[in-house]
Amino acid sequence: MHKIDVIFKYVLQLLLLAGATACMKWDYGNQEQFSLPGHGLFITNEGNFQYGNASLSFYDPLEKSVENELFYRANAMKLGDVAQSMTIRDGIGWIVVNNSHVIFAIDIETGKEIGRITNLTSPRYIHFLSNEKAYVTQIWDNRIFIVNPSTFEITGYIPVPRMTMEQGSTEQMVQYGKYVFVNCWSYQNRILKIDTETDSVVDELVVGIQPTSLVLDKNNKIWSVTDGGYEGSPYGYEAPSLYRIDAETFAIEKEFKFNFGDAPSEVQLNGTKDKIYWINDDIWEMDVTADFLPSNPFLDSRGTIYYGLTIDPVSGDVYVADAIDYQQQGMILRYSSEGAELDKFYVGIIPGAFCWK
Repeated sequence: MHKIDVIFKYVLQLLLLAGATACMKWDYGNQEQFSLPGHGLFITNEGNFQYGNASLSFYDPLEKSVENELFYRANAMKLGDVAQSMTIRDGIGWIVVNNSHVIFAIDIETGKEIGRITNLTSPRYIHFLSNEKAYVTQIWDNRIFIVNPSTFEITGYIPVPRMTMEQGSTEQMVQYGKYVFVNCWSYQNRILKIDTETDSVVDELVVGIQPTSLVLDKNNKIWSVTDGGYEGSPYGYEAPSLYRIDAETFAIEKEFKFNFGDAPSEVQLNGTKDKIYWINDDIWEMDVTADFLPSNPFLDSRGTIYYGLTIDPVSGDVYVADAIDYQQQGMILRYSSEGAELDKFYVGIIPGAFCWK
């Protein structure tokens, strides 16, 4: 992702604060019936901030077919404003819609809504601990929300130390044993350790400026990458880093330094969790036991704006979201694990996140 695009994202996310109380106008239409295949890819398309044009797409890798505006067509209702992420648990898909302050629960076979969690500040990601308990991270809030997925209710909060409502966010989550680890991104430099039995922050690890991703590999190593901030940021501006952290000791094992001005993001794992991928203008691939950053990219950017990334856990195919110009329909590019182009297809505006069915 180019540096100017990173700055664009900062501006966009700063605008979220101004629109934190924005009302969503639901647009109703006609319902369609779907029966989605067993293996496929959901794509959450962010849409433009305050336009209410977020959408959900579904791609069938076997047939190379795509269904766009799936949520709208299945429910006769628009998805909302800024679709942030999606997670699947026990046949239910949970779509986090940031600026509409809501998480929709859908049947992953039909796309139909079966419930929703409302009154969230500005939700980012959801992580499940049981059928009755999940954590929801937020931007512009110094709390992680505790929710009951069975009743769709907010049941409590986890205060985050040294974070204000105006500056700070909690983002992605991974779990090791009874502990959940959370990266703090906006104007932060910490990874939190939460005891899920007491629902409290029990430790934190300081990394570089603004860690943007969090994954857990097959060796129980946590990977996070920092974006280094941006020029003129009141929080600072530095060269980004990729971190390998031992989940057991909660200590940094390895720091891989990028060049000043680089903008790495979107760290992802393959299905066997022995390789990591990320975006830094190009697409990069590295073994989780590597001691040095690769010298050549897995995929060249070819002048596109790589915005999202995922790996098919079954085939190992690499999917890259191209935001194009942030205004028109985005494109998904599909490559083999060797880097050969297999397919490309249009989805919604600003495809940002993926969820495998």
